[in-house]
Amino acid sequence: MFSRIVINPPVFFGSVLLIAMFLMVGVVAPDRAGEIFSQLQSSILSAFGWLYLLAVGIFLAAVLILSVGRYGRLKLGPDDAVPDFKFTSWVAMLFAAGMGIGLMFYAVGEPITHFMTPPTAEPRSVAAMREAMTVTFFHWGIHAWAIYAVVGLSLAYFGYRYNLPLTIRSGLYPLLKNRINGPIGHAVDIFAIVGTIFGIATSLGLGVSQINAGLNYLLGVPIGIEVQLPLIAVITCCATVSVVSGLDRGVRILSETNLVLAIALMLFVLVVGPTEALFRDFVQNIGLYLDTLLLRTFNIYAYQPTPWIDGWTLFYWAWWISWSPFVGMFIARISRGRTVGEFVVAVLFIPAGFTFFWMTVFGNTAILIDTTVANGQLAADVAQNVSVGLFQFFEYLPLSPVTSTLAIALVAIFFVTSADSGSLVVDAIAAGGATETSTLQRVFWCALEGGVAAALLLAGGLGALQSATIASALPFTFVMLALVWALFVGMRADVAQREAQAAQPAAPAPAHPASGLTWQRRLALILHSPDLKEVEAFIATQARPALEQVAVELTRRGRPAEVREENGAVALTAPADGVRDFVYGVMPVARRLPTFSAYEAAKPDFRYEARTYFSNGGRGYDVMGMSREQLLADVLVQFERYLLLVQSPASQLVTEAPEHGAEGQGPAQQPAT
Repeated sequence: MFSRIVINPPVFFGSVLLIAMFLMVGVVAPDRAGEIFSQLQSSILSAFGWLYLLAVGIFLAAVLILSVGRYGRLKLGPDDAVPDFKFTSWVAMLFAAGMGIGLMFYAVGEPITHFMTPPTAEPRSVAAMREAMTVTFFHWGIHAWAIYAVVGLSLAYFGYRYNLPLTIRSGLYPLLKNRINGPIGHAVDIFAIVGTIFGIATSLGLGVSQINAGLNYLLGVPIGIEVQLPLIAVITCCATVSVVSGLDRGVRILSETNLVLAIALMLFVLVVGPTEALFRDFVQNIGLYLDTLLLRTFNIYAYQPTPWIDGWTLFYWAWWISWSPFVGMFIARISRGRTVGEFVVAVLFIPAGFTFFWMTVFGNTAILIDTTVANGQLAADVAQNVSVGLFQFFEYLPLSPVTSTLAIALVAIFFVTSADSGSLVVDAIAAGGATETSTLQRVFWCALEGGVAAALLLAGGLGALQSATIASALPFTFVMLALVWALFVGMRADVAQREAQAAQPAAPAPAHPASGLTWQRRLALILHSPDLKEVEAFIATQARPALEQVAVELTRRGRPAEVREENGAVALTAPADGVRDFVYGVMPVARRLPTFSAYEAAKPDFRYEARTYFSNGGRGYDVMGMSREQLLADVLVQFERYLLLVQSPASQLVTEAPEHGAEGQGPAQQPAT
């Protein structure tokens, strides 16, 4: 269980050091920690608040532009890739991605708070009611998902199409090329880890505060740090158990359970609440949201400064930016084979649509209760402590002890799944994109998340968590702006190459190896399913020597080339100026064998292939069993095809195109097809 310690030392130790330095404030100056964090937050928002607002507007505009036209038709993977999941399953997983602790914490508290103290309207007026729901939708709508979409699209596009590791640095490959493996790449991944840790810690802090409030409501447990710290310890231990049990048995089961319970709770409120009015409110809220979308996107209240935007909109944008590596990694992993257009439209609108309905059911019902039977008491309770809002809300509905208990369970499970999934994402980034690492590493990150949440609660409560989130999101905002730029550069190159290929119909385009096997050898391979060791041996004894021969000859003839090996794959790369490098790689790929019973399906067997990959996003083909001479001939055919493409007049379209298929990075993803 504790074998295979795999880390990228500069990223691992650099991120831990930065986190420790930030937390030292609470250790060195515990009495002044809250004040220090508050001053830090004020300084950042005063100097860079406009940047957060502008950057999120850019993210939304960028992903919408990328979703249409030629860019939108590009695949997240090779041009002939097929989705890993059927559409309904994919939609369901995106739907689940929209759930989290924040929806439980703010479902009642945010609409009621804006209703009492709206940014511009008269408090507790009809205009305040409209503004409360509009602002809530704005904070939880497509802007948040545009932030996630930028990171998810970058990870999926460069991971599956360029055969790069699923780390944030890979998204900068078109701009930095192989320099992503140096100090700049390390810094990018460090910022991603630090932001994610503090973003998750903020969610955990909100979650434990709400659990504490629920226990106070049900059992009279006092609300305070002396209760919240043990709660963090207990639930972090539960998350650690989930980590040790494995992703499928742990996170998957908990996530599915939580999704069902959350939907059941929402439907209960919908049925026992003002059902007909809620459907009308939902339609009206959508209209108000769309009507004010553009203005709110860039409204920094420059001519009427207000602290409201610092505590709400700018905090949310920083929080979503901190969360983006976490959510982005999840949606990238489930989206291989989708087009860019499919990805953007689904990611922006499916989770946001569910969130809008959730906020309408809880928010509009809470406002109605407060203006009728509660006579302002619910708003007063929320103003005193926003974490108790949900439980006070349930008091005005039937079966309040049952629904409050269910709400506590939901928040606790969200706590566990956030810590569990977060540790997997952070561990992957700290390990340079490796997904098969020691359980000890994931346990470390899981414990660190809980420890950071506890330390910040001690240092200044939820205010310290908020300050840490805003501070950690600042450097990653610049990284995300660079990711947007890199996406345009990479996609423009792919579109240009596609057009160049279309302009060269006479270029050889073999769909299979140039030199095949004898029929006897082909029959032998059909009757025998190679295992991983056989494929690795073939790559080592046949593919690598063949590629090395070509590299030596190319270099001798004035075309420098090299062969690199990493994670079981071997790749010949001949760098070129102004156009794509020539890449011919061979990597082991698993193919699931047919199963004919439930038992076989539970323990599937795999057939392994030695599959080629190139710089153009093509899927490649199996060369297992070819002789060295046959491999040499196949490399020459592909090189001839490459030269015909890049030397044609249409090749001017691909000037400054990034190098696809970074050397030795091919096996970072080895999907079973």
